[in-house]
Amino acid sequence: MKSGKNAAKKIAVLAIFTALSLIAFIIENQFPPMFIPGARMGLANIFSFAALIMYSPVEAFAIVAIRTGLGAVYAGNVSALLYSFTGGVVSMTISSVLMYAVYPRISVMSVSVLAAVAHNITQNAVFVLLSGTTLTFGYMPYLMLIGVVSGAIVGGVTMLVFKKVPQSVFERMLGKKAEKLPE
Repeated sequence: MKSGKNAAKKIAVLAIFTALSLIAFIIENQFPPMFIPGARMGLANIFSFAALIMYSPVEAFAIVAIRTGLGAVYAGNVSALLYSFTGGVVSMTISSVLMYAVYPRISVMSVSVLAAVAHNITQNAVFVLLSGTTLTFGYMPYLMLIGVVSGAIVGGVTMLVFKKVPQSVFERMLGKKAEKLPE
């Protein structure tokens, strides 16, 4: 009975993270882009990053997939799904590898920054592949800078949440002792 209760709890937490991620995406989509067309802060990534830290890459990828799919539908821009999904998959892959292979030798902030930069580079590469417009590679330095800033914000907020929310809250969400949460 206990494992069924924990599974239901996990699904509920992941549903909440997905909903919060989608809400952050929709709200952020209401503001004009930062300096470059399509550039956003990526605050929705806080929740998939938190799921990666709390659970595993599978749950984090699920949040990314559901958020990008529903976000494209709600935003009315299904073509953006190609950019958001591929960027999200690449950045979550990098985050997963770094969190499971290198962390804690590098910080959560570093993981987030590297993932955000990879996300922006991937989206730009997908645009170039689909449009054939190689001139947009000229945006790459700006996209990398925006990736550093947005990755630092996402990583900082994620670290702040794990520092300020009592450990017991995470243990209730996980249904067990929280072992690998950042301090």
